[in-house]
Amino acid sequence: MNLRQLEILRAVIRHHTTVAAAEELALSQPAISNALKTMEAQAGFTLFERVNNRLFPTPEAMALYEESEAIFTLHARLESRVRDLREQRTGHLSIVATPPLAYSIIPPTLSGFLRRRPQTRMFFDVRRYEGVIEGVLGNVAELGFALGLSDHPGIAHEVVHTGEMVCVMPPRHPLAERDVISARDLAGFPLIGLERGTRLGEAVRDSFRQADADFQPTVEVRYCNTACVLAAAGVGIAVVDPFSPRQGGHDLAVRPFTPSTKVSAYMLWSEAKPLSNLAKTFRNEVRNASRTLAESTEPIASASLPNTAPSPLAGEGITGPSTCSIG
Repeated sequence: MNLRQLEILRAVIRHHTTVAAAEELALSQPAISNALKTMEAQAGFTLFERVNNRLFPTPEAMALYEESEAIFTLHARLESRVRDLREQRTGHLSIVATPPLAYSIIPPTLSGFLRRRPQTRMFFDVRRYEGVIEGVLGNVAELGFALGLSDHPGIAHEVVHTGEMVCVMPPRHPLAERDVISARDLAGFPLIGLERGTRLGEAVRDSFRQADADFQPTVEVRYCNTACVLAAAGVGIAVVDPFSPRQGGHDLAVRPFTPSTKVSAYMLWSEAKPLSNLAKTFRNEVRNASRTLAESTEPIASASLPNTAPSPLAGEGITGPSTCSIG
């Protein structure tokens, strides 16, 4: 006896007539009657007795009804699960990101994403660039976000936003009066440098070399956000990605930096494993956020950013002053 036959049996037991059962199951009355005859022939015993044009189940039919209850409960749960997956109301999504993206692009996108899917569960980790690559290749995360990208076999990617490195300093700093600040302009001022060997750190050093300017940082830090915190405290001037100044309400003057050093934010995923529908939807929402940012963000050039809320997107991937790609 298959699942459809059991469904018919249960409908007839509930309604006591083939007509009502047919209406419930959107079948014809003859189809119900023929199904009952087939079931009785297969089972080898009577399933219903007719009394005054109503069908009453035999004890054997009731035994089948009770035994099938667990099957239909499980089936209903399965159908509900399919609906949830189709409508992305439940599920689990893992993402990893480098700090500038983790504290900028992810929070506002994630907020709206989860607000529309309250049953969805997320794993969100903040890692260095190498950790993001490892997380995606090792299936720890379906999606990764990093600034810049080297060639990595097995990694699919796309650029979600591009900007340029900027110079940050306290609003009352002497250089804050300038519209654009060059590498040479920074001579004689305390400088906060990004760590040597990091993708951004090397990009900034390349910019200074291109401008034939000395690069002698007073302090070296790993992350752009740390550089912004120190710059706001008056430790020195820093050259950072264009989005980190928007994090954490730093009181900073932000100016364009020359020579131009482009910064690209990348979204990454593994080529070896298809993305879940949940991951595809989150990817699309990040794309939409990047388009909105590109259309609405005014140049950060001559802005001061006291207590600025995080922007929808932030990046740390880099295309240096020449043609090299740094992340």
